[in-house]
Amino acid sequence: MAQVCILGGGFIGRFYADSLHGQRGRDRVSVVYARREETAIRFASDYAVPHYFTDMEEAIKSSATEVVVIALPNNLHETAVDLCVKHKKAVLCTKPLGRNAEEALRMTKACEEAGIFAGYLEDLCYTPKFMKSLTSVKNGAIGRILWAKSRETHPGPHSDWFWDIDKAGGGAVLDLGCHCIEIARNFIGKDVKPVEVMCWADTQVKPIDAEDHAIGLVKYENGAIGQFEVSWTFRGGMDLRDEVMGTEGTIWINSFLRTGFEMFTSGAGEGGYVAEKAESSSGWQFPVGDEAHELGYTNMFTDMFNALEQGKEPNETFYDGYVVNAIIDAAYKSAKTKLWEPVQLPDWRGQVGLEKPSVYNEYDVDHWFIKDEILPNGDKKVILKKKATGEIIELETWK
Repeated sequence: MAQVCILGGGFIGRFYADSLHGQRGRDRVSVVYARREETAIRFASDYAVPHYFTDMEEAIKSSATEVVVIALPNNLHETAVDLCVKHKKAVLCTKPLGRNAEEALRMTKACEEAGIFAGYLEDLCYTPKFMKSLTSVKNGAIGRILWAKSRETHPGPHSDWFWDIDKAGGGAVLDLGCHCIEIARNFIGKDVKPVEVMCWADTQVKPIDAEDHAIGLVKYENGAIGQFEVSWTFRGGMDLRDEVMGTEGTIWINSFLRTGFEMFTSGAGEGGYVAEKAESSSGWQFPVGDEAHELGYTNMFTDMFNALEQGKEPNETFYDGYVVNAIIDAAYKSAKTKLWEPVQLPDWRGQVGLEKPSVYNEYDVDHWFIKDEILPNGDKKVILKKKATGEIIELETWK
């Protein structure tokens, strides 16, 4: 059993505690830190946490702390990681790892040099549907991945600091795009280098300095393309969807909002919480059976603590968080220049020199294959390209 210190007693810290303590989990939150004493006391009471602090370093160095979970605003991540390094405590950090790649790389290297375990809490790469889909992709079920698209949209985050560009480091791209980018990286291959980004971003609705809506393309060295769609302006709840297209198949995933659980209520009764980012407690509702599990938190912590106990890396590491930050940095630059911008990765640990595979597949000695098809009347047609002349022809077999 691991004794866990959670830094942050707010929304995400509570999700983490629910996940750790749920289903008779053996890992326990033994320490909580919050900036406000009333928050720390309430959290400690709600989760039966024996120790609470309003001093971050005291919480981290406590003898009751074995593993530190960072659930703090983005501008405090590096401070917390540095204290974990100082006191040699294993650390798990919520997304995004840093406000930019420079911060993220400093944190990554600090933990590596100190020899402490560091895990990146990217929950949407642990949802049940994502994990099953990724297994299918790795088994070759849909062939070579050509395109991976991820969408996260909702009416906006829950705390004031998200809306402050200095504290958060960015807007919807940093907050939501970090999920979408890492989802696509997993499907395409995390050892495949992202090379450049094209991004549109704008502030369409909210009176803030950061973007509240963005769409981006990430080009990978092997020719694959990742796409992210993010918004803090979407009305109707939280929409999480992924699509993956390969040479031999396609995957569609709907992880939230419309998952097969629908309920209508007139609003009678006490109402209350329905699901994350739900905007109403009357009318048609889309509850989630086990929200923490469906959002990946339980699988995520299982992976993290198993890896810690077994002395190996988790599926999502600080280095992954750094690569995501580097892609986001390029996205922000592209949104300003309106150009494809290179991803700056001075520390790249994956494959190098990959090229886009050839599009030429041989049908016979004289022809390249384009496609075949069965027509409505049962006839079969094959479309080919002549090697010698480049002429496109079709062969038809009548039923």
